Amino acid sequence: MVNIAEFTARLKKVMEFHQLSASTFADKVSVQRSSISHILSGRNKPSLDFVMKVTATFKDVDLYWLLDGKGSFPKNEMTSSPTTPSLFASETENTGKKIQRIVVFYNDGTFDEYKK
Repeated sequence: MVNIAEFTARLKKVMEFHQLSASTFADKVSVQRSSISHILSGRNKPSLDFVMKVTATFKDVDLYWLLDGKGSFPKNEMTSSPTTPSLFASETENTGKKIQRIVVFYNDGTFDEYKK
């Protein structure tokens, strides 16, 4: 079960990190401003829809960190979730080739490179 006080503290940390007021944060995640106010005050608990909107909008927020405080913020792109296999550990069956690096290109012209 999610500890609401700790969840609220983590949500505030995200807002501070991105330098957003509660109303601006609400606009970014496409929820009513009163929803943010009620969550921050402890009046309402966050819905699953709200949590998913936060993690979809802010790619640096890890779901497990937001809910349980496990992991880190901003999330480390090199850490894989428990269900994600390591691409570097896999081999292709036919050739025995191993992946040495992965390059991810973003639509803003930036990229991330991951090496073994």
